[in-house]
Amino acid sequence: MVDYYEVLGVSRNASSEEIKRAYRRLARQLHPDVNGGDRGAEERFKLVTEAYDVLSDPDKRRTYDRTGSVQGGPFGPGDPFGGGPFGPDFSDLFQSVFGGFTQQPQGAQRRGEDIETEVRLTFEEAVFGAQKEISLRMPAVCGTCQGSGARPGTQPRVCSQCQGTGAVRRITQSFLGRMVTTATCDVCRGEGTVIADPCPDCRGEGRRTQERRFVVDVPPGADNGLVLKLSGKGPAAPRGGQPGTLYVHVLVEPSERFERRGNDLITRVQISAPQAVLGTKLELETLDGLEVIEIPAGTQPGWATRVRGRGVPALSGRRGRGDLIVEVQVTIPSELTAEEDELWRRLAALRGELVSEHHDQSLLSKLRSAFK
Repeated sequence: MVDYYEVLGVSRNASSEEIKRAYRRLARQLHPDVNGGDRGAEERFKLVTEAYDVLSDPDKRRTYDRTGSVQGGPFGPGDPFGGGPFGPDFSDLFQSVFGGFTQQPQGAQRRGEDIETEVRLTFEEAVFGAQKEISLRMPAVCGTCQGSGARPGTQPRVCSQCQGTGAVRRITQSFLGRMVTTATCDVCRGEGTVIADPCPDCRGEGRRTQERRFVVDVPPGADNGLVLKLSGKGPAAPRGGQPGTLYVHVLVEPSERFERRGNDLITRVQISAPQAVLGTKLELETLDGLEVIEIPAGTQPGWATRVRGRGVPALSGRRGRGDLIVEVQVTIPSELTAEEDELWRRLAALRGELVSEHHDQSLLSKLRSAFK
């Protein structure tokens, strides 16, 4: 069990003022930013803060003196320095003392925005891949100042307030003593330089909105929902920063002949009843050209055959292609000539199958006969 009095180095009858002084002294010594990320110092600092939280609160201190612990632990399940059991008052106090230890990056350059667009492909282009040209209006590097933001012949100068660091230091007085904090420079906005004589075309921004054209390489096997990430192809950043990213959403037009299921393609062919019964061969137009498909005798409606390697190429550089699945649909004739009707009836008789009674003439035939 941790002895909080021992942690702070005070006696059990120490006054609240003695406890506060002990905490101030130890907090200045052990704060992680003062100790360069020393894990040991960081753990001791947390324990010191935990001990101060308990012993500086009269109710918690009485509970601790009586039971040796505080129910739920002083930190609870939350952040020991945030909105947990310490409450907002302690958090604000901690931020006012230690909130400025982290220094801002020097001369940080802003990054260009990320943007999105879409590209439309035919079904065949999605299967085999394609190069598509897209055109977008977006900020581009100013051609006059080459992105510097300064009038040609001049240069940005070092910010006099932050001396090029992009951050300013301030000394504040707190109950722990003099503390140094840093903040982004409000003159150069963290860039470390200022434009004394701005470019007349971009007004110091270093970029101008204009039409930009790109050729997008869409890989084979692309499908709806694929997003291509083009790093550095987005809008230019102000004054020479890193360009943003262009995200291209792929949209694929449906095919009249094929349905896609993953990397497989589905197509459907119609055959007659005699072809289904006796078998046949069909010439099928695939994405790779003509393919001869053999339909075996006795084929039932819904029967399917698979043509290997005639589907969609695997995406992401993986080898292989899916298959082409050919589903057969049997067409039953709805109208027969007299001779065809007779042949079907003879076939049914040979097979011993019952069929509807024979009708000599259709209603249309009777009507025609009446007017002859």
